[in-house]
This record gives sequence, C-alpha cells and structure tokens, in this order.
Amino acid sequence: MRAPPEPAVVIQDLSRSFGPVKAVDRVTLSVAQREVFGLIGPDGAGKTTLLRMLAGILNPSGGRATVAGADVHAQPELLRRQIGYMPQSFSLYRDLTVRENLHFFAEIYQVPGGEMASRTERLLAFSRLGPFERSLAEHLSGGMRQKLALACTLIHEPRLLLLDEPTTGVDPVSRREFWSILYDLNRQGTTVLVATPYMDEADRCTRIGFMFGGRLLSVAPPAGMKVQMQGEVLEIVAEPRRRALAVARGLEVVRTGSIFGDTLHLTVPDAASAEPQVRAALERAGIPVRSLRVAPASLEDVFIALMGQAAR
Repeated sequence: MRAPPEPAVVIQDLSRSFGPVKAVDRVTLSVAQREVFGLIGPDGAGKTTLLRMLAGILNPSGGRATVAGADVHAQPELLRRQIGYMPQSFSLYRDLTVRENLHFFAEIYQVPGGEMASRTERLLAFSRLGPFERSLAEHLSGGMRQKLALACTLIHEPRLLLLDEPTTGVDPVSRREFWSILYDLNRQGTTVLVATPYMDEADRCTRIGFMFGGRLLSVAPPAGMKVQMQGEVLEIVAEPRRRALAVARGLEVVRTGSIFGDTLHLTVPDAASAEPQVRAALERAGIPVRSLRVAPASLEDVFIALMGQAAR
C-alpha cells in the first residue's frame, strides 16, 4: 500500500512577536499537497505575518515550519526555488511592458535561457494577457495587473503558491477570472495557500482556517465551518437598520449582530424563543419590522460569531 504524500506545509507552534505584540501566536497547521487552503480573518489577525514567515521573509520567534520540503529558517535558498510568493502590493515595474516584466522576473529566478521564451508564451496564454504583451504595466487595469503579478510569480514553476489577499480592490469579474486561473493551476498539481478577505472566495477553498489575534481558532472545510456555528441566525428587515441593530444588540438573548446588505443578522441561542423578544424590543423602540425569519448561517455569520467568542 502506497504511503500518503508528505504535506505541502507543516507548521508547528509557529510564533512571531514584534516587541510586546504577538502577531502570530503558536500556530499549528498542516496543508496537504494539491490543496487550496484559505486563511480568513480581520485586519491585524496575523495572516500576512504568517505568510511572510512561510515565504522566508521573516524569521519566526518560535516554533518551526516546513514548506514544500524546505525548512523556512534553515533552507532559505531551497525554499525560494519551491514557492511563489505574491504579497499584497506586488512590485511590478510599471515602466516595463507585460512581456518585459515576465522576462525580468525570469532572470531574477534564474530561469534557464532556453526555457524563458516557452514559459513566457505559456504564461501569456494562461493568464490571457497575450493581447496586452506590449502594454506598459502602469496602463493595465487592476485585474490585469494582478494576473500579471501572478504570472511573474509562476515564471519559475513553483510547487506551492503563497498569496496574500491577491484580489483586494479588484472588480468582481476580474476576481472570478483570477480564481479560474488558480483552479487551473491546482488541477495541474499546484498547492495554493491564500489569504482572502472575501467570503465567496473562502467558499471556493478546500479548507479554511480562521485567524484572530494571532491565533488559528478553527480549521475545516467551508461546509464544516458552518456546522460549527453555535446557535441560530435571525434575519431581519427593519428600518432604520443601524438603530435596529443597536436595539437588538442590547438584548441579552442576542450574542452577535451585524448588517448584511439590506438585512440584519443576529446570532441567538434559540431562534424560536428569541424571535418574539427581538420583535417586541424593536416595536417598543418604534422600529417597524418588515420581516423576521430564521436564515441558514453564512461564513460571515460563523466568523462574526467566532470573533465574538474569542473576544469574550
């Protein structure tokens, strides 16, 4: 019987402090090969610091990690050959064309001269940037710049991608195209570890890990994360929304509350007993309730509930 492949990422009690601040606090995680793993959490949760340690840019304050078979602290050169790291602000050269940027990064990664042309052509086709190969990077749209950044990250054919919020600020259509490219890479065998602020992107991942306050609070497939939700969700349509939210949050029966588009989502222990209390409180405050129903928990609901539990 063939033994299972070694994990692509193995993290054991990894920590990083900046003075008295613990940016990453004893994180332990294993990411399988060919997995698309998503890191989710609010700003300041520690996602970027964790990815920078896995990319060999920051040294850990404690613990250890192996990425694509390389120790992040002891084998930096081997690590750089195995991974592609795309930070939040990828440094494209705006005064170079699309093709020139690809050639520049090929030289940085020491891609053999005989392979540079074929890899460039393949990535231009793969990223759908071929028609724009002579355009300066500064003239590209936000979505095109991100695709070019990804193509430059792929020029040395890494086994594993570390992506730090790669689609932030990109329009929804370009985000879908970017993720289509990631799926194509994954089907070809590339492991992807991506930090994202978008819950629709988290739903596309094989598994997701929720970080808060430097700690990894929960790891599960998206569906499994929703199962972990403690309590039920009440969805309310009431105006004015912000005043309705303030009234609802003042009730002991309401654990968390937030605005979701035109509705309010309240997390409560038991919807059947909480519903009349919430309705009565809003009506006493002179806030008409247009609708109130039990709704399935979304990933946003789960993460807001987890943040509330962690804060308590």
